[in-house]
Amino acid sequence: MSENLPGEELYDIADLYEHFRFEADPGQKLLRIDKFLVNRIENVSRSRIQNAAAAGNILVNDAPVKSNYRVRPGDLVTIVMAHPPREVELIPEDIPVDVVYEDEHFIVVDKEAGMVVHPGHGNYTGTLVNALAWRFRDMPLFKSGELRPGLVHRIDKNTSGLLVVAKTELAMNHLARQFFERKTKRLYVAIVWGQPEPEEGTIEGNIGRHMKDRMRMDVFPDASHGKHAVTHYRVIEKLDYISLVECRLETGRTHQIRVHMEHIGHPLFNDERYGGDMILRGTTFSKYKQFVQNCFKILPRHALHARSLGFIHPSTGKELWFESELPVDMRQLLNKWRKYTGGREEI
Repeated sequence: MSENLPGEELYDIADLYEHFRFEADPGQKLLRIDKFLVNRIENVSRSRIQNAAAAGNILVNDAPVKSNYRVRPGDLVTIVMAHPPREVELIPEDIPVDVVYEDEHFIVVDKEAGMVVHPGHGNYTGTLVNALAWRFRDMPLFKSGELRPGLVHRIDKNTSGLLVVAKTELAMNHLARQFFERKTKRLYVAIVWGQPEPEEGTIEGNIGRHMKDRMRMDVFPDASHGKHAVTHYRVIEKLDYISLVECRLETGRTHQIRVHMEHIGHPLFNDERYGGDMILRGTTFSKYKQFVQNCFKILPRHALHARSLGFIHPSTGKELWFESELPVDMRQLLNKWRKYTGGREEI
């Protein structure tokens, strides 16, 4: 029988609840477990991981390890706690949504900027999924208890535009497979700083969580980190210090367009996470600085809109294509810049 230190609390591993589980890839290089987990858990600091390890809550192959343990290929890493993971109930809410198309299989909505797609940390109500849970409250898929019923893709909170949501399990599987196999067609329009050269091109680079800032994504030249990502872009209109750009997604990684455009030196206008909320092009004149500040107020978000969405109908096999016009804030911003660059300074 083992003896405990004064004040030490003993518990049986069988009494703990699993919160996270990761299996190290066969090609995994030796890596400290705190670094391994920081790269895989969103919005967690290295110190929190180290504290969890010190408390015996990080297990490798069912045995507690210290934070300096080096993860090996095939290791099964779990984080356990003495309490169950937070159970979040999906609460149906009567929130209006802009419906572009709907039939018995799916719905296409035009999401406004500022609306979160699904419940998550800090956003458990007021999301698009809460609204759809109310709209489809009598449908089996939305009564299943799932937190993300029908979702096969998503767009950022402050990105506006088109999103398709399945209404049945069968439609969800069909649509999810199309996204996985890259058979869908997605066109976005963005307003970026500067004038990309060449005017039409392709950005390739693995996208993964930023090594220092966990709220950001980053582009990694080393294929062993992040996920393969491809964005095709085309300049539609040049307005001196900004450009209107069309982006076609070949893959769908988190923040893909935002991080890819920042990677080539042209962050999205007013994208605070990727540096676009500063004056990156233009003059040093105070009148110009005031003009840009006024533009930031017109569009208080990153300038990105999911304009077009195409996919195969999960039941009929018919190819479908949906369009959404630019939202008011982006149109107003472009008009203001057109007047400015045309010599009619609306300052």
